[in-house]
Amino acid sequence: MTSVSEAVVPTVVSKSSGRGQALLSYLRRNPSLLVGIGLLLVIVLFVVVGSFKTQPKDAKPLSYKPSQAPSAAHWLGTDRLGKDILAVMVEGTPKTIRIGLIAGTLGVVIGTLLAFFSGYYGGWFDTVTRSTVDILRTVPSLLVLIIIAISIGKMSIEQMALTVAVLAWLDPTRVLRAQVLVLKKQPYVELARFTGMSGPEIIIKELMPNLMPYIVSTFVVAVTSAVFASLGLEALGLGPFESNTLGMTIYWNIWYGSLLNGWWWWWSPPIIVIVLLFVGLFLISRGLDEWANPRLRRGI
Repeated sequence: MTSVSEAVVPTVVSKSSGRGQALLSYLRRNPSLLVGIGLLLVIVLFVVVGSFKTQPKDAKPLSYKPSQAPSAAHWLGTDRLGKDILAVMVEGTPKTIRIGLIAGTLGVVIGTLLAFFSGYYGGWFDTVTRSTVDILRTVPSLLVLIIIAISIGKMSIEQMALTVAVLAWLDPTRVLRAQVLVLKKQPYVELARFTGMSGPEIIIKELMPNLMPYIVSTFVVAVTSAVFASLGLEALGLGPFESNTLGMTIYWNIWYGSLLNGWWWWWSPPIIVIVLLFVGLFLISRGLDEWANPRLRRGI
C-alpha cells in the first residue's frame, strides 16, 4: 500500500542500477563520508592484521619482559606489565567500540521512542519528557557516570556500556523531537490523519522514513559520545580492570607514568587509534548530516 507522503510528493522510480550510480555520485561529492569510512576501515584492517600476528602465541600476555621497545618479536613492544602492546590493542579496540555501539544503540532506541511519541502526541507526556531532558542536561554527565560507576564497583564490558547508556538518550530525544514537531505539521501528515490513519501508523509509515537520515546521523553521534564517556571513566580507574580496553590502557599509562619514563611505544598506539576513531566518526557524522539536511546537501 502506497503511503500518503508518496501520493503527495511525486517520486521518480528508477532501476537499481540508476540508484547505484546515484549513490556513487553522491559519495564522490561527499568526501567527508568517504574519508570517515576509510579511517574506520584502517582500524578494522589493523585489528585483523594484528590478530594474525598475536595469535596464538601471545595468548599469555604476562609472559614477556616488561617495557621493551618495538622489535621483530613484538611490533609495538611490551608494556610495564609485560603484555604485548599489539595484542592489547587488537583485543582492546573492538571492546571499546563495542561499548560505544551498545550504549549508542540503547540511547538512540530510547531517545527515538520518546521523541516520536512526545513530539507527535504532545500533552503531559511531552511536558514530562521535555522537562526531564532539560533538567538532566544541566547536570554534569561525567559526574553522574562517576557516581554510578563507583556504586557498581567492579564492572564488565556490558556493565560499562549500560552505565554510559544511562544518559545516552538525552541528546537523541532532544534532536529527534524537534524534527518530529516540524514534520507533524506537514500537509502529508495532516492528510494521513484525515484518511483515518492511526497515530502509530503515521509515526511508522510517514514520520520515521522521513527522519531516518537524522536517526542514522544521531546514532553515529551517540556512539562517539559513548566511546568518549567510557574513555573518561576508564582513564579515572573506574572501568573494567580485567579488560584491555583503550581506556584502561590509558589508565595504566597514567598509573606507571609512561610519558615521563619515555615509553612512547606504550602510550602512542592507543592515542593514535582513538584519534583515528574519533576523526572517522566525526567525518561520517558530518557526511550523514549533509545527507539529512537539505540545506547542506549538494545534490546527488
